Amino acid sequence: MRPCPFASDQIVGHSPAILHALNTALQAAASDATVLLVGESGTGKEVLAGAIHRYSGRADGPFVAVNCAAMPDPLLESELFGHVKGAFTGADKQRIGRFERATGGTILLDEIGDMSLSLQAKILRALEEREIERVGGEVPIQLDVRIVAATHRDLRACIESGQFREDLYFRLAVVVIQLPPLRERPEDLRPLADHFLTRYACQYHLPCPTLADSASEALGRYSWPGNVRELRNVMERVIVLWGDSPVISVEHLPPEIVGEASTLTPTSEPNGRQGILPLHELELRHIRRVLAATGGHLAESAEILGIHRNTLRRKLREHGLS
Repeated sequence: MRPCPFASDQIVGHSPAILHALNTALQAAASDATVLLVGESGTGKEVLAGAIHRYSGRADGPFVAVNCAAMPDPLLESELFGHVKGAFTGADKQRIGRFERATGGTILLDEIGDMSLSLQAKILRALEEREIERVGGEVPIQLDVRIVAATHRDLRACIESGQFREDLYFRLAVVVIQLPPLRERPEDLRPLADHFLTRYACQYHLPCPTLADSASEALGRYSWPGNVRELRNVMERVIVLWGDSPVISVEHLPPEIVGEASTLTPTSEPNGRQGILPLHELELRHIRRVLAATGGHLAESAEILGIHRNTLRRKLREHGLS
């Protein structure tokens, strides 16, 4: 697998899976083809979308990202397409949407799998006609923008369940790039950890510490539900709390990292029971790990846990977590 300049940009890794994704992205960047990035939360989809933009012919134009899961339908529609004055209550002036702001550049439709069917139909029309209309407006506005979409969902499964339009999927999936989770690229873990240690040591004007082998092994035993984003956050925390230490050891790592490894190691207990924890304690530890991985984001945590947000809220109350 040939080296990819993306790997020396903001994306660190040399595993075959990540190099395949990066080289595919580099080839796609040279065109205006629509790109669909697929991968778990925290795998670096927005970072890769930015790299595709920077290596494209639209690099001098704007890069505009919008999280389609973060806003309710009416607000998201106005955010994407803009609105005219008087389009709805509170629309006291005309607003330019994200599509227009991305003119000459690239727009990233992040978490497009969470978009409602009604908005999907409008996105499909925008892709097919290369034009939009502001909310409440009647004048078509021509689009000059490159589309990159991203999702953590299995869109084919969403099509089967009626949650995603098949025709929109085929419009988006001109080039599909799968970003592997961190647990499937263990050879990249140490280089990524060193990269983030160096970045945050520089950011906080501290000497860059060395990661002890024992700490690196502990990182390797952890499952990283939050992927690269979680590793980045952990390394920043380590620098903030232990940046004056020349060597980062296991003792400097957060308990949720070391804790998972320790639960896998048998310990002597009465009656021959080894390494056995009550179910509620295992659930509590796992919820804590996932919340730490997502920075406390309930929707992402519920998605990783495979439960509804309301169920997660109930479990947080049961465990006394806020």
